[in-house]
Amino acid sequence: MEKREKAHCLVLFYPSQGHINPLLQFSKRLEHKGLKVTFITTRSVLKAMHGGGGGGGEQSPSSFSSIALETISDGYDEGGASQAESIEAYLDRFREIGSQTLAELIEEISGSGHPADCLVYDSCMSWALDVAKRVGIAGAAFFTFSCAVTNIYSLVQNGLLKVPLNPGSEILLPGLPPLQPSDTPSFVYDSGSYPAFFKLILDQFSNLDKADWVLCNTFHELEQEAVDWMAKFWPLRTIGPTIPSMYMDKRHEDNWEYGLSLLKPNSDACMKWLNVKPKGSVAYVSFGSVAEIGEEQMEELGLGLRRSKSYFLWVVREKEAAKLPKGFVEETSEKGLVVSWCPQLEVLAHEAVGCFVTHCGWNSTLEGLSLGVPMVAAPQWTDQSTNARFIVDVWKTGVKAQADKKGIVRGEEIAHCVREILDGEIGKEIRKNTSKWKALAKNAVDEGGSSDKNIDEFIAKLVQS
Repeated sequence: MEKREKAHCLVLFYPSQGHINPLLQFSKRLEHKGLKVTFITTRSVLKAMHGGGGGGGEQSPSSFSSIALETISDGYDEGGASQAESIEAYLDRFREIGSQTLAELIEEISGSGHPADCLVYDSCMSWALDVAKRVGIAGAAFFTFSCAVTNIYSLVQNGLLKVPLNPGSEILLPGLPPLQPSDTPSFVYDSGSYPAFFKLILDQFSNLDKADWVLCNTFHELEQEAVDWMAKFWPLRTIGPTIPSMYMDKRHEDNWEYGLSLLKPNSDACMKWLNVKPKGSVAYVSFGSVAEIGEEQMEELGLGLRRSKSYFLWVVREKEAAKLPKGFVEETSEKGLVVSWCPQLEVLAHEAVGCFVTHCGWNSTLEGLSLGVPMVAAPQWTDQSTNARFIVDVWKTGVKAQADKKGIVRGEEIAHCVREILDGEIGKEIRKNTSKWKALAKNAVDEGGSSDKNIDEFIAKLVQS
């Protein structure tokens, strides 16, 4: 039998912007290293990409190089999760229809002359591994959050960390520093919140023992203890940070962006505004693509940015814009710019940006670390409290904006944190640490780095199979 030139890897992601970016970027790395890659999305996401909803801009599959794009159904082809009566209903139907349409797609691809060798699936979709095993191809789970967080979730799933947590006691877990209950992900700390997502998170481990690889979007040097601990139980490899190459190792010349955005950025407005600001003078504020900020918190954020007397670039998604204090945009126009979405990597890489006020989602955390930007951590939910704890106490690349008893971070606190980083002594210390982590992140994905070697090993095993 004639040997095929390239191994063929299918990559399936959960349909949310924070999951799309790392998996698409990993796909580009694989393709750049000579694999054939097919990216799999849902029909509803494809519709949003083509301007059919979700505020996405017109994008064609060609916007992410020569990676082929195929679709499966989540059972709600017209509008995805927004069509479903509840998140539980959406996830149940996605599992049922997704499994069926994924198996049909793999079957169809196998008859195309270039059958698939492996399915890399977003770990949130554990049913995809069952499909891969049923059709006889290798399966690789891809975790889109930190190893520390993955470790905590796995310890809850296997009963070593009991929920609900005891509110007053310190938590000692293998591979992790001592944690307070409030440092754990919100699904663990407040275990009754979002039961459908909690189940989804724990289900990731239900069949993980069948996975041929467990890939984590982090790098060994960043989370050494957690990585080494988890590698005792699973074939775990770190392959991150999955950030476009031109911001990192620069080995992939046309790779400047992730390439698939469900939200349309105001790129020109942001960059023109930043270009005339002094070096390190701007606070960039963004709470990601999902977090919903309460009206009171939005007001306090506005108050804090105004009080800081610093320049600020604030991302407020269209859905959230009504919560802005009345007249705020006009009254602060000399110091600030408010936009509905922006090209975050380009902004963080700009020399005018001196600090990043962030919700501490894992992608934003990795981007801030990799581009060497000090952070003001203001976590909201899911894994963000754990990420914030590491930003402040482990990597020492930021300060935490402390919330009051109501869970609101007051304007005074925000202003204090921004000023500390931009002008204070603590800011100087933090900038030294951010420079160190920026260099380590770049080295990890550069030729011969820890993540680069792991990706090469993954490809070598696929090619042999």
